[in-house]
Amino acid sequence: MGISGAANADAGKNAAAKRMFRNCVPSPRRAVRRSAQLMFGNGFGFGAPRSLCTLRAVISMLREYCTSISIVALLLCSQAIGVANETATSERHVVVVVWDGMRPDFVSEENTPTLWKLATEGVVFRNHHAVYPSATNVNGTALVTGVYPGRSGLIANHDYRPAIDSRKSLDVEIPKVVEKGDELSGGKYISIPTIAEMVQRAGGRTAIATAKTVGLLLDRQVDPGHAKNCVTLFAGQSRPREALNPIVDALGPFPPFGQFAEGDKWTTKAFTDFLWKDGVPAFSLLWLGDPDLTQHQTAPGAQPALAAIKSSDENLAAVLSALDRQGARKTTDVFVVSDHGFSTIERSVDLRKILNDAGFTAKTEFSDEPNPGDIMLVGNGGSVLFYVINHDALAIRRLVEFLQQSDFAGVIFTKKAMEGTFGLKHAKIESDHAPDVVMAFRWNEKKNQFGVPGMIDADWQRGAGKGTHATLSRFDMHNTLIAAGPDLRHRYTDDLPSGNVDLAPTILRILEITPPQSASGGDGRILWEAMVNMGAATLKPETGKIAATKDFSAGTWRQSLQISRVGSTIYLDKGNGAFVPK
Repeated sequence: MGISGAANADAGKNAAAKRMFRNCVPSPRRAVRRSAQLMFGNGFGFGAPRSLCTLRAVISMLREYCTSISIVALLLCSQAIGVANETATSERHVVVVVWDGMRPDFVSEENTPTLWKLATEGVVFRNHHAVYPSATNVNGTALVTGVYPGRSGLIANHDYRPAIDSRKSLDVEIPKVVEKGDELSGGKYISIPTIAEMVQRAGGRTAIATAKTVGLLLDRQVDPGHAKNCVTLFAGQSRPREALNPIVDALGPFPPFGQFAEGDKWTTKAFTDFLWKDGVPAFSLLWLGDPDLTQHQTAPGAQPALAAIKSSDENLAAVLSALDRQGARKTTDVFVVSDHGFSTIERSVDLRKILNDAGFTAKTEFSDEPNPGDIMLVGNGGSVLFYVINHDALAIRRLVEFLQQSDFAGVIFTKKAMEGTFGLKHAKIESDHAPDVVMAFRWNEKKNQFGVPGMIDADWQRGAGKGTHATLSRFDMHNTLIAAGPDLRHRYTDDLPSGNVDLAPTILRILEITPPQSASGGDGRILWEAMVNMGAATLKPETGKIAATKDFSAGTWRQSLQISRVGSTIYLDKGNGAFVPK
């Protein structure tokens, strides 16, 4: 080979080395794409991080490409990511920690020192929203699907599905209901794939651990083939079932109901010590039952409720410490979110008695075959669902007009258009299983016995002075979101409207996963304004109000709903109503 031929060969080798160097040390945005390729495209597992540029490959390349330029390049490459076999630097992780029922106005350096510190490092979303009804199972589903309740198929914590149980209402998240729902719908009990399902289909590992039963909705493991080495833990149960055995052997059984702090601590330890034993998965979610459970038994601002918030903060600290031990903190985006806000019950309203005294046949359980016009009442705390047998038009009209003249109704939604109401579509709860009428109770801004604003009327399940939610009160509809990590801006306050429905598209974007066609038209938006190297200049929110009225001989019913919008994504800010006598 002549000099020119040798030079050409060396030039080719140098070019190859430069390409290798370029591929081994990608730009920040290419790094995200490369991590997705490593995770999903070539069979490398999530539990033990791997790198394409191993030391063996570097040595082999050095033997082949032994010019000074290529040696320097390849040594730099090995220095840059050869160590990644022992750390998590070649992966991107997302961890979601849900504080059930956490109001944003309780986040402070005193109450929540760990969360406060995380907020100073990352993004605080000051105008965050739950979906309506502002309840756990509805919002848990919205969080992991990115669609409104009407599209996911879960529109309440409790509903009525005669095909599953014709006698009484259902708890939508319990295993026998979920399994029967999937059986009847061909695996579409939740009609849209969840984040966990999409990560699993892309070849990634997931870990879900919840102190409440909501966990089964987040990953039902409808496709066990893709869910290999993925665990869903919920209130001391698990999928797959055998995954629970080593956890119980080490930690003992899940604490009984009422020991809320212990249940959260048990779930957190199972999450960090067992579900993360082989490394931090691509997607993890920890759901803490407090402060929700304690606030239900006491009230927002009560001393036990403040202690519950402190306990949740300690569990968050345990998660962050576990990420540090795993060497994954710098490659992990952490989202701390609540499913909804919270209010205090000013008056408990027994609609069962009120409606039956007014001449309706309203029940929470049918002992015999119901008649047309009978009403199945399904209480959800701050909202009630009304299922009228055979959708009897006369009974529905009588019911709506009765509610409009009451002193407890806040906002009324109906399946069919009626004067003085909004359609179910305005609340994004229109679905195949939707009731004929939905009523959110009335609310006000008065303070409770602990000086915390936000009082509501609520159903018969809890007494006055206790805490609950699920209305259209701004204290129920505005919840907490704080996030920090490599893909998120530093020390940034996001004043744009955002919502639980936005988390799924944002997380999938971080993980570089494209939703399947059935879910690609999600309702939520990617929170671009909170991400690095992005901006909010083109995002312009709009806020408006809709109203409905109906005149009666004794007065006028008026209700309103305030709605914010960013692009095509809408957020319900608040809604209320009242009957005004003449």
